[in-house]
Amino acid sequence: MSSPNDSSQSHRDKLVYMANQIGAFFKSQDVETASAKIAEHITKFWDPRMRRAIIAYLDAGGAGLDPAARRAVEALRPRL
Repeated sequence: MSSPNDSSQSHRDKLVYMANQIGAFFKSQDVETASAKIAEHITKFWDPRMRRAIIAYLDAGGAGLDPAARRAVEALRPRL
């Protein structure tokens, strides 16, 4: 039987996976350019609740975020 924490952990894992997948798309570019494009994509296509959740996850340590995705999420913080 799953607990409510399992659900929120699963949601966070999904957000990390999605952010890293976006980063993989831009991997051929330098980290700074890739980070900017990842942040742009997240801003355009992610629901504000998802953006707040990934920022909160980063604030809690952000384990599993690739370097470009991590920088992108850091760049999102001032926009909220």
